Amino acid sequence: QMHLAESGGGLVQSGGSLRLSCTASGDTFSKCLMGWFRQTPGKEREFVASISWRAGRPTYADSVKGRFSVSRDSAKSTMYLQMTNLKPGDTAVYYCAARSICYADVSAYTNGPDYGTWGQGTQVTVSS
Repeated sequence: QMHLAESGGGLVQSGGSLRLSCTASGDTFSKCLMGWFRQTPGKEREFVASISWRAGRPTYADSVKGRFSVSRDSAKSTMYLQMTNLKPGDTAVYYCAARSICYADVSAYTNGPDYGTWGQGTQVTVSS
């Protein structure tokens, strides 16, 4: 079984930066894709970014493209999300997720049900 753990959330002012980390443990060798989602109370979980594990191909939501950058360190089984120029609208709980098998192009997996393993989330708060 694979487990995911996020870290790096916190409080930052508008225009600031944060880097989130997600480390996989346990059975980490059956994943094809890892991604970031975010959620605010009363709203559905929203896709942020993903990265294919072997090739490192990134996919971004339009709302964060140009500001966020996703990367991974395969040796450490860790995925990162570098967030810059943060805005109050980015305030949310950020979740790490992993998908074990990919049948389609990795850019197609942008919905929560596409992923089978989830972390507990880390809070990001951006003040105006």
